[in-house]
Amino acid sequence: MISLQCKKCRRAGQKLFLKGERCFTPKCSIVKRPYPPGMHGKRRSSVSEYGRQLREKQRIKNMYGVLERQFRNYVLDVRDKTGDKRELLYKKLERRFDNVIYRLGLAKSRRQARQKINHNHFQVNGKRMNIPSYEVKAGDIIKLKEKSKASPLYSGLAEYLKKYQFPSWLSLDANKMEAKVLSDVSADDLSDLPSFGMIIEFYSR
Repeated sequence: MISLQCKKCRRAGQKLFLKGERCFTPKCSIVKRPYPPGMHGKRRSSVSEYGRQLREKQRIKNMYGVLERQFRNYVLDVRDKTGDKRELLYKKLERRFDNVIYRLGLAKSRRQARQKINHNHFQVNGKRMNIPSYEVKAGDIIKLKEKSKASPLYSGLAEYLKKYQFPSWLSLDANKMEAKVLSDVSADDLSDLPSFGMIIEFYSR
């Protein structure tokens, strides 16, 4: 049975990496069924500008796992600030705690990261943090709780993390399961600026 997460990827027309390791295997729905759900392989011949903006908004929103109301608030917040609104929105989403846990390799997907955060597996600056939407800042120290280290969820993870490539604005001590936010989010790897621009335009209507 095809999951809701897989349908979101097919609707977006590309992998959103919502199912963790499955997304990297031939079992991925995008590989098996590279067409939108419910359309039997036929895409619409033309899409309006509004349709393209809506599609990109849905794609980014689903990729980060943010609900509509919160996503809209993110966009409205960056619109009132100076600077490139596209980069500001990207950085705001990247600073979410669930995304940081995923980027560090401590969870296989953002969805799994939210589950682990909700179950109190992590601390920020020595205090329990169970809010997935918490925005990290430079200097924050993120730790896996001592009790959680014995969980089967993290068995063998230390060896895996020693070879894992995480963003330059984050650092991780795999042996201690301790990470640090080194700086503000780097937009150097952001190749999706046009998509974020379409999202800003969508909410400007």
